Amino acid sequence: MGKGGALSDGVVKKIVLSYTYVAIWIFLSFTVIVYNKYILDRKLYNWPFPISLTMIHMGFCSTLAILLVRVFKLVEPVSMSRSLYLSSVVPIGALYSLSLWLSNSAYIYLSVSFIQMLKALMPVAVYTISIMFKKEGFKSDTMANMLSISIGVAIAAYGEAKFDSWGVFLQLGAVAFEATRLVMIQILLTSKGITLNPITSLYYVAPCCFVFLSVPWFFVEYPVLRDNSSFHFDFVIFGTNSFCAFALNLAVFLLVGKTSALTMNVAGVVKDWLLIAFSWSVIKDTVTPINLFGYGLAFLGVAYYNHSKLQALKAKEAQKKAQQADEESGRLLEERQGGDGMGKKSDSQA
Repeated sequence: MGKGGALSDGVVKKIVLSYTYVAIWIFLSFTVIVYNKYILDRKLYNWPFPISLTMIHMGFCSTLAILLVRVFKLVEPVSMSRSLYLSSVVPIGALYSLSLWLSNSAYIYLSVSFIQMLKALMPVAVYTISIMFKKEGFKSDTMANMLSISIGVAIAAYGEAKFDSWGVFLQLGAVAFEATRLVMIQILLTSKGITLNPITSLYYVAPCCFVFLSVPWFFVEYPVLRDNSSFHFDFVIFGTNSFCAFALNLAVFLLVGKTSALTMNVAGVVKDWLLIAFSWSVIKDTVTPINLFGYGLAFLGVAYYNHSKLQALKAKEAQKKAQQADEESGRLLEERQGGDGMGKKSDSQA
């Protein structure tokens, strides 16, 4: 067909690949969440040891990340001094370990659907903490949007059939620690020009998380596991579960690298609705109309937040292009004036 047809084929291929990356990420994220719920829930696999499960994940991911970076050299490590590691990566690792510990613990007490509803508070937590650390300025319209999300989640919580206050406390704590980690990444790493992809993040952060988690594990879960003589480590269950967790990090790398972080946020909303439907239809969790109304309100708030972020990114990109165009025009004008000056000088000398 010529150039037009070739261009169309290229666009179609790009669209298909983008949807493929989104589908892979949704599938793996969906799988990890349901798999963790299956392992930790007392009514299912009945292995309620969230610290141990998180440590297994971190140990597995650390090993594979070290192999990919140091042995196979598929990913280049970031140049980082020991002092920078201790001052920047270690605090992020501590926050990440707390976030994973609490979020996995919540699966023991809450349904998958209700946990996804509570996770809608993430933009609220990130924005609030960003204001506290002066990374974002206070805007009344943005705060009103955050308030609408909070009200929606509160309505969903009010309509929850199997509400557990301890489980809610754990999940809200996980959201708070995760939001703080995201802000700290901007402050401690991004501001210093350090960018970590999911593999290098695991390479530096996962061993740190493993060490942090080993402290509460030794006092909280190790005595119970030691006295439980009936427990035998299931390599198939925990091996496949850990592999899914590692594959999810690779999928994040593909999705963000080939599309954008905003695409992942939008895909995350789709994943949450799928998880709610799965929780209701397969796991047989109770999802009430008040649940859905509250989460629907929160969903609209999150969608508006993502839309606002997209518009802000477009405006910033347009401003950057305009600035580059002005600089290029100024440079060309200077060159032209310089050329005219040289020409006049040559005429006068002649």
